[in-house]
Amino acid sequence: MERALYGPDGFFVSGAGPAAHFRTSVHASPVFTACVLRQLETVDAALGHPDRLDVVDVGAGRGELLRALLAQAAPELAARLHPVAVERAARPPDLPPQIDWRPDIPDGITGLLVATEWLDNVPVDVAVPTPEGWRLLLVNPKTGEETVGPPPTPTDTTWLTTWWPPALPSAPTPVIKEFGAAEGPDRDTNSLITDARQGGGRVEIGSGRDLAWAEAVGRVARGLALAVDYGHLRDSRPLDGTLTGYRGGRQVPPVPDGSCDVTAHVAMDSVASAGERVARCAYSLVSQREALRALGADGGRPPLSLASRDPAAYLRALAAASAAAELTDPAGLGGHLWLRQPVGVALDAVVAR
Repeated sequence: MERALYGPDGFFVSGAGPAAHFRTSVHASPVFTACVLRQLETVDAALGHPDRLDVVDVGAGRGELLRALLAQAAPELAARLHPVAVERAARPPDLPPQIDWRPDIPDGITGLLVATEWLDNVPVDVAVPTPEGWRLLLVNPKTGEETVGPPPTPTDTTWLTTWWPPALPSAPTPVIKEFGAAEGPDRDTNSLITDARQGGGRVEIGSGRDLAWAEAVGRVARGLALAVDYGHLRDSRPLDGTLTGYRGGRQVPPVPDGSCDVTAHVAMDSVASAGERVARCAYSLVSQREALRALGADGGRPPLSLASRDPAAYLRALAAASAAAELTDPAGLGGHLWLRQPVGVALDAVVAR
């Protein structure tokens, strides 16, 4: 997965970038940027309006969020912003010069670190339960063929025991997992994605993501670390995991050959616990629907009376409401989880209610 996503010809390193293949909240609407800007303003106030306010976008794609933040920010705030894009791809030639571009997270951040759909692309191993205990799945990177391999490391086994409860069926029935059949995937799904489990389901091991997030939080000197991602919690882990692929707007088999995004939902409570040990502050974990509504994106239809008084204003308000509704739809982007981990500031000072 590491090589397929971030190797020399990896999905995120070469090509047109994520926006060409799937739609994130950043790409969906300027309403999302407006809400992140309000979150940034809250952090700025909690920090006492420092002379330099860092905003670090981890997994920045082609810098879309930072470009939009600079465009929407008030002049006084924009003049103090130090925007940093963290991405392994080459710097886009049209990126505004005030945006720093680097492959790793800087140290000593004072401000906001935001990671929108980054953790779901931090590589994971997949494990299945067998009569002999947990075993890793091995995958042929050219064909996607899977076989059962060795046991996980002791660290990963501890993570599985702690964070993925064994609420699994006992019937040793092989299962074929279908991906994108309705869209007509490029490869034979049945031959590529054969579930190797016996007596249980597939599990994506999240210890590497915990470590990645803890390291990111550790780079914040004062401010807020914000992760926005598809995720799940311990009491509702998906029975058969969530590993899948995306290419050109279609869900496809997650063959790790560099031709598609390979992604899996995030165990957000485990990630939050790892970050809390570093930040030593209380955190907030809510749905995107709840977070964006608190930041002003309610998705409500404007009053019809506005249409007769000011038709142009009504159409603008209607378009904004439609965009907000997409971002807060619990069956779609609104189902994302927002993890806010303050560092050196009080949680109440950086969480809108």
